[in-house]
Amino acid sequence: MCTNWAMDGQHTQAISQNPDIRFLGKMLGDVIRAYGGEKLFRQTEYIRSTSVDRFRKVEGAEASDSGLGALSLDDTLNFVRGFMLFSLLANLAEDRQGLAHEDGATVAEACARLMAEGVALTDIREMLGHSLIVPVLTAHPTEVRRKSIIDHKNRIAKLMELRDQGQTVTEDGDDLDAAIYRQIALLWQTRPLRREKLFVADEIENARATMQDVFLTALPKLYAGWEKALGGRPPGFVRLGTWIGGDRDGNPFVDAETLRYATARNGGTAIRHYLELIHKLGAEISISSLMSDTPEAVQALAEKSGDTAPSRADEPYRRALSGIYARLAATHIKLVGDQPPRPSSLSGQPYDGPDELRRDLVTVASGLASDGDGALSSGGALARLIRSVEIFGFHLATLDLRQNSDVHERVVAELFRVARVSPDYLALDEAARVELLVAELSHNRPLAGEWTHYSAETAKELAIVRAAAKAQADYGDAAITTYNISKTTSVSDMLEVYVMLKQAGLYRIDDDGKPRATIMSVPLFETIADLQAAPETMRAFFQIPMMQALANARGHQEVMIGYSDSNKDGGYLTSTWELYEASSALADVFADAGVAMQLFHGRGGAVGRGGGSAFGAILAQPQGTVQGRIRITEQGEVIAAKYGTVDNAVTSLETMASATMLATLSSDPIAGADVARFKAAMAELSASAFRHYRGLVYDTAGFRTFFRQMTPINEIATLKIGSRPSSRTASDAIEDLRAIPWVFSWAQARVMLPGWYGTGQALADFADKGLLRAMAGEWSYFQTILANMEMVLAKSDMGIAAHYAGLVEDQALAHDLFGRIKGGWHASRDSLLDATGQNHLLEANPALNNSIRLRLPYIEPLNLLQIELMKRHRAGEADERIGEGIQLTINAIATALRNSG
Repeated sequence: MCTNWAMDGQHTQAISQNPDIRFLGKMLGDVIRAYGGEKLFRQTEYIRSTSVDRFRKVEGAEASDSGLGALSLDDTLNFVRGFMLFSLLANLAEDRQGLAHEDGATVAEACARLMAEGVALTDIREMLGHSLIVPVLTAHPTEVRRKSIIDHKNRIAKLMELRDQGQTVTEDGDDLDAAIYRQIALLWQTRPLRREKLFVADEIENARATMQDVFLTALPKLYAGWEKALGGRPPGFVRLGTWIGGDRDGNPFVDAETLRYATARNGGTAIRHYLELIHKLGAEISISSLMSDTPEAVQALAEKSGDTAPSRADEPYRRALSGIYARLAATHIKLVGDQPPRPSSLSGQPYDGPDELRRDLVTVASGLASDGDGALSSGGALARLIRSVEIFGFHLATLDLRQNSDVHERVVAELFRVARVSPDYLALDEAARVELLVAELSHNRPLAGEWTHYSAETAKELAIVRAAAKAQADYGDAAITTYNISKTTSVSDMLEVYVMLKQAGLYRIDDDGKPRATIMSVPLFETIADLQAAPETMRAFFQIPMMQALANARGHQEVMIGYSDSNKDGGYLTSTWELYEASSALADVFADAGVAMQLFHGRGGAVGRGGGSAFGAILAQPQGTVQGRIRITEQGEVIAAKYGTVDNAVTSLETMASATMLATLSSDPIAGADVARFKAAMAELSASAFRHYRGLVYDTAGFRTFFRQMTPINEIATLKIGSRPSSRTASDAIEDLRAIPWVFSWAQARVMLPGWYGTGQALADFADKGLLRAMAGEWSYFQTILANMEMVLAKSDMGIAAHYAGLVEDQALAHDLFGRIKGGWHASRDSLLDATGQNHLLEANPALNNSIRLRLPYIEPLNLLQIELMKRHRAGEADERIGEGIQLTINAIATALRNSG
């Protein structure tokens, strides 16, 4: 943050290895001095330098005044902003240096590795022909930064790219360094906290902006490169998904209107993007019929266009594109309800769907290919446009529906009762429910009457499925394809969704007697018990002939597995193991049914919610479970980190694609006997870790109070970062708390408990340490577990956590419980180091080690300030700056840790 921030030792090394951090830090220091004043600058510098000295264990540093006590409330707010912005800029610098890139994580590298293993390129292309890889954007509230802050950061990133190129001025002629300084000054003066709670429409718009600014460019760009790596044009196997506007689980503010808003805004964005590209193509493709032969199909498009301008009489391609533009503009009016920004002067018939638009564009491309050497049709803007229409359609991103199974059973019960089919569906056992539901799904007679009065809940859910039917009719079946069922525990949970879809015509029996559904009912297995029961649930599902027929017709069935609630339920190690075991067992069930399995991984950003390296996570999946098809949720701060810029998105999407290829086609390097030994060991470790975790979190009297008083869980609830409540019910039980604030609050207190607790004790108790070392050296699954746990252990700090434990009113309880937590942390660290053969955490990952160590001196003062402000707030001090300060420290700590919830 200033010119003399260079330090000796590892801290200096972390900075000096990335000159961008030094450059941006100096600019931030200059901004603070210019806009915050000399006093604030000197206070900030003193606190920073003393914290660094303590971190480096400089003699006498522990006894020196930290400088925090001298800060007034106003000073505190400004100081926290400064440290938050330094972390933000450090994140930017590291992202630019490619810290997140992993060796082998490109499609070209994956192809080379597979071919070295004997897999033919034709086999790779054949596999991709039936593959589907989808990042699914969600509105889970873990992004603490305002979009304005993220936008300024992205502008700085673009300016830094010009600097990399040796430029000294911007495209507008401004001095480049001065432009970067101005952006940092704007960051300093931008309010970091939201004043109003986000509405669902805000979340839809935020995601739509990312899709528009990033994905519409990144995905076609990727495909162009993949054509070279794959030796041909691959199908559109990577697509875009979202459930923002369709996810109603625990969010009462999502309804049919928000679904309509989401589909219209997303669809309009895609169509306007195509219109802009077609307009540019029209300006570029100036081919004259006097200079080139015009194919008959292109001439026919030109004649149908209605473009009779004399200046284009000999320019059939421009006339054809004018007609395409007019039809697409009419499509925009039909679907979105208004004129596009650049209306057409011609009249055109709206397209029936994106396939019809693609056919016209291919006609133009084929015409260009028929002349010369075909260079005008291969690659370029037209090829990217055709690819965009293939993968984005008129819908931009496939929108998922999601709701809790409890809601579905109440809705179906009311439908049955009002229609006089069953007076008390809820009183039936599972077998009777399934029998009744199957009978209802055997014919097309609806239960819901158009003029029948229903409860508000049932009316709302029926409106949702009808809005989904309208979205498919307008934007194509790809607009909405899946309906995720939270808290799935039985087959009836899946059948109830089909009964609801039937009321909108989305499930029906065709004339040949076969069932057809344009939206798939997808179970979400979340808790440990649900994961263990998942294989039997799906086996029973496939034993129903209609459901087997549906899956056969579709070619695959999706199952969603939840990382967050399984972790909160059983702890880190047990969660990962039960997910692994459930995936393996499900693969066998699907193989018996002859149906391809598509797993949807409900991962969050933090390790406690399935976070960590996506490349490693996909490669660590059990052999035979990926099958070329995978969907993964992308949540909160992860969206900005992985998809905030086109370059980041290209890297992230390439990582997903290459890992999926390898996980599907690469051979398992571990011998069968070793796999059996490793799995037996994991089962024993999981059982032990489960006992330790449940013993602390659920079986210890007073733990709930300890947790709520030690961590800023209640203060996090005041952040205006999402539209949905932090708990599903009014209960304060751990079971009813959402996983996001559970993980978020432990991260703020620097404990990171959901990412390791129970694992260390299990590893320490395990007798065969040689077997653990073998697993750590040979088994990618176990390597991933340890790597993710190692990262959170490195980010945690039991010394700082002890200060948070001081917030607990019953200090005897705090001493006992925190003692157990601290002991578990040391056991986790020591056991991990023994298994991996390292001398200290992250010894084998120096880049990540430097990244974390760089931040630690900047996080400690924030933690100490947060604790002091929480004490004052909980003591009843009413100054609103205290509450604002707490929220700022939450924001700053999350930014520095690069994890929220």
